[in-house]
Formats: sequence, structure tokens, C-alpha cells
Amino acid sequence: MSIYEVLMIVCFGFAWPINLINSIKSKSTKGKNLIFLLIILVAYVFGIIHKMVYSRDAAIYFYILNAGMVFGDVLLYFINRKREIKSGKARSFGKVLL
Repeated sequence: MSIYEVLMIVCFGFAWPINLINSIKSKSTKGKNLIFLLIILVAYVFGIIHKMVYSRDAAIYFYILNAGMVFGDVLLYFINRKREIKSGKARSFGKVLL
């Protein structure tokens, strides 16, 4: 485990709760990009896989925690998007909530 890796993952770890709180408070998808969130989530999954296969150490817990927060933000995106569609603030494209 590198101190730089830990510092990087901890810095990201401080950013995601702020993002989640903003999603909860705003009840909106404004400023959110689903594709971006999904790419970040996939990146964390690859980081977790790397840790499991090549470098088992305590940093994996930070990767899992951060991935969980990003996953939570993805869920909030869909919840907020559904709310926006119901209220008429956004259009749906068929059954897809993008």
C-alpha cells in the first residue's frame, strides 16, 4: 500500500459524501451526469478487483466505501429523476429515466 494511494482514495472519500448530501437536499438531477457516475463506479470496481488479485491490503476498504457512496449517488439519481418526471420538470424517454 502506498501512502499516495491512500491519500488519493481518502480525498475522493471526502468528496462523495458532499455529493450525496447535495443530491439528497436538492432532490434534483441538475448538475449530475449519470454516465460520469457509472464510469467512476466501474473504475472503483476495477480498483477493488486489482486489490483482491494483486495487492491485498487495507486500502481495499476505502475503495469499497467510495464505490458504495458512488452507487448510492447513482440510486439517488434515479430516485430524483423519477421525482422530476412525476412533477413535470423533466421528460422521460419511454421507460428509460435518463
